[in-house]
Amino acid sequence: MRILSCLAALLLTLASVQAQESSRLDEIVKRGTLRVGLTGDYLPFSSFDKATSTFRGFDVDMAEALGKALGVKIEYVHTAWPQLTRDFEADNFDIAMGGISITLDRQKKGFFSTPIMREGKTPIARCSDADKYQTLAEIDKPSTRVIVNPGGTNERFAKANIRSAEIKTYNDNVTIFEEIAKGDADLMMTDASETRYQQKLHPGVLCAVHPDKPFDFAEKAYWLQRDPALKAFVDQWLHMAFEDGSYRKIYAAWFE
Repeated sequence: MRILSCLAALLLTLASVQAQESSRLDEIVKRGTLRVGLTGDYLPFSSFDKATSTFRGFDVDMAEALGKALGVKIEYVHTAWPQLTRDFEADNFDIAMGGISITLDRQKKGFFSTPIMREGKTPIARCSDADKYQTLAEIDKPSTRVIVNPGGTNERFAKANIRSAEIKTYNDNVTIFEEIAKGDADLMMTDASETRYQQKLHPGVLCAVHPDKPFDFAEKAYWLQRDPALKAFVDQWLHMAFEDGSYRKIYAAWFE
């Protein structure tokens, strides 16, 4: 009987402790801000204007919509692809947005939201050369100069699939496409959504190569600190945005 009483008391204590523990979602609502990590160098997802210290892009608009749904303000945290994981592990932000690809390495460290986009890696090249780079075999030749931005899935994809072609690392993801346009590199393999956007920015100069049939499978989502309540809220918000047309409206403004 005494053992049962002790066990009951222990269970009540544990229940009380659990009740007092707040989720990250609770903390976000209480402090009134959602910290959003963005690289700011990956249009149409996010771009950072140094002159005004402001962000713009598809995922900036999505972040503002999420903040409105939560009833909080958005605090943008500037990060970079090479340090994204370190900043995430350091808890510098609650959620990473801005064209984040789902990877198993990232999944080990946090949660991913419902995917917001399905795509994969595909080339973008000068329009005059686009027919030369239809397959990885056609790309992977000693005469080809492949350019990559460091620290993300583009660099990993190139290094995993290129053996003979030159791989040139270029640190500025904002001006990297100008390197192709002016002939200092032949192509870049990046997400199909980005190739479509850059093609729109460089009409007749840069062409996306079969963006509807990328080389691999990938999905983009929002990378969340490991809190079930926060993930549940973001997933429900996305579900409602897909169904009520608000996601489509933001998407059309940047991708169409």
